[in-house]
Amino acid sequence: MRRAFWIAAALVAVGVPLLHPNSYVLDVIAKAYITAIAVYGLNVILGYTGLLNLGHAAFFAIGAYGVALLEKNAGWPFWPALLAGCLGSVVLGFFVGIISLRTRGNYFAIFTAAIGVMISIVLTNADKITGGNVGIVAIPPPPNIGPVSFADDIPKYYLVLAILVFAVAVCALVRNSLVGRTFVAIADNEDLARATGVDVPRTKLVAFMLSTFLAGLAGGVYAAYVGFLGPDQSGLDVTFQQLLFLVVGGIGTISGPLLGTLLLEGVSQWLQGVQQYRFIIFGPLLVVLVIFFPHGIAGGLARLQRRIAPRGPTPSARTANAPEAAAS
Repeated sequence: MRRAFWIAAALVAVGVPLLHPNSYVLDVIAKAYITAIAVYGLNVILGYTGLLNLGHAAFFAIGAYGVALLEKNAGWPFWPALLAGCLGSVVLGFFVGIISLRTRGNYFAIFTAAIGVMISIVLTNADKITGGNVGIVAIPPPPNIGPVSFADDIPKYYLVLAILVFAVAVCALVRNSLVGRTFVAIADNEDLARATGVDVPRTKLVAFMLSTFLAGLAGGVYAAYVGFLGPDQSGLDVTFQQLLFLVVGGIGTISGPLLGTLLLEGVSQWLQGVQQYRFIIFGPLLVVLVIFFPHGIAGGLARLQRRIAPRGPTPSARTANAPEAAAS
């Protein structure tokens, strides 16, 4: 069932520009893909290790501003600028992680929120570098590849889709690797993981840096895709929005960040015509989702699959397969 889901999702994603080549629709979906990449980064630190990083949007902004400034001011091509932007987010994540990961629980969340606010203030007030509240405009798109121009809607859409596929593949590989199982062990019981010989501080730091890498990747792609940038992309509200997408989709799952982002972004666009009543409709919808899907959409679908799937030969076999289904 999981394989069928991903095959169907791939076919739909590839076929959208061919069946419905509307510029507005492609723009909305592509921006949702970019947001989903950042949500996957949040899922690594929260869903895999159980740590809530409330400064996640700040690392998104570091990647975005890194690409924008290197392209505009230093004349770098997009791809080296994107790599440098991701590296900048990871380096910052390394230094922030060394300090913040000495704390636990709410203290970690508060510390990272403070870091996010500090970075947002710097981006707003460093007028000569970041443009302040005006931001940066006319950011060049990625360079052409042969006859393919990324200034056009359809090639830009497929480029964002390819980077999203890369992000999903990285998260799936990590989740199913020994490193990913170590992340989950720390989330389940940090003291027990330490007692079994896991280097908890180092493992947490690796998870934090991977999370910031994906946030920086999303930010860099966003800057080149949209073509302009402002400090509002680093605010706490952006982090909370991404956290909402993750909770609705399913924390700790592979498909959850994508499902939650696409669903809520789609609902937001659908309610644009009733802007004044948007949150009146949006709020009860979220309550219903949380009540009926307490583990997110992906978690709910996994439970449904286990209920309707043919019973295995032994209870132990079904138990062994349960974690695999929950990770879908």
